[in-house]
Amino acid sequence: MAEPIQELRARVFLRSALPLVKVVLAERPVYNRLLCRAGGAVQFAAADSDQAAWVGMTPEGIEVKTGRHEAPSITLTFKTLKDLNTFFAGGTALPKVQGLGGLPTLLRFLPFMLKLKILMPTAMPEDLPGRSLKVRMLLQMIASGLSQLVKGGDELLAGYAKKSPDRVFQFTVAGGPACYLRIKAGKSKAGLGTYARRRPYVHMMFSDINGAFKVLTQQVGTVEAIKLGYLKVEGAMEGSKDIGLFMQRLDALTMG
Repeated sequence: MAEPIQELRARVFLRSALPLVKVVLAERPVYNRLLCRAGGAVQFAAADSDQAAWVGMTPEGIEVKTGRHEAPSITLTFKTLKDLNTFFAGGTALPKVQGLGGLPTLLRFLPFMLKLKILMPTAMPEDLPGRSLKVRMLLQMIASGLSQLVKGGDELLAGYAKKSPDRVFQFTVAGGPACYLRIKAGKSKAGLGTYARRRPYVHMMFSDINGAFKVLTQQVGTVEAIKLGYLKVEGAMEGSKDIGLFMQRLDALTMG
């Protein structure tokens, strides 16, 4: 069996990072051509764990599901879950390929998968569309990834959530994307857009895409970002410190 920390990492990669291929399709309509006459599923798995996920492709779009597909077109099985995590973190790890008949499906999927590399710390697009894509993906990754850490039993996040009343952490880019994380009594939920039923416990508001890009890629620190007008934070001061620690935890877990 895989180590608990590797199980937690895989949970984030398979349930939060892999689904971002749908963002790629939404932000890059030209990728629709890759779905022409598509039909099949690419599955990711590890030999020492039950964790798995698959991506289904049809002319109508892409779906991403956790668990095992009944009849995947092609399966990429890594020797260990650690290897799978290394692969998703941008490292080198080669899987065993089962179902070579599904190779055309894999080839259709690769451009989407390669686009996920924009999440890497070294990816610094200079054009606005590229920065917009990275900001949107990072925000979704943060909200969803933190929620998965709660659900997966991470000591820091799950411990915090267990003691937490109903709290909403909102992330908003002026004129751009928005995401939220809701935590309540040991449970969590991430979503797109603005959570309207409750005032945010902490609201991180970015001035625009470029401002969000500079902050989320750690080109400027939080204090400096506030001084420069890239970021405005409203809500509980203690909550602002907490969300900063949570984001550092997520970054260390996925990229460390």
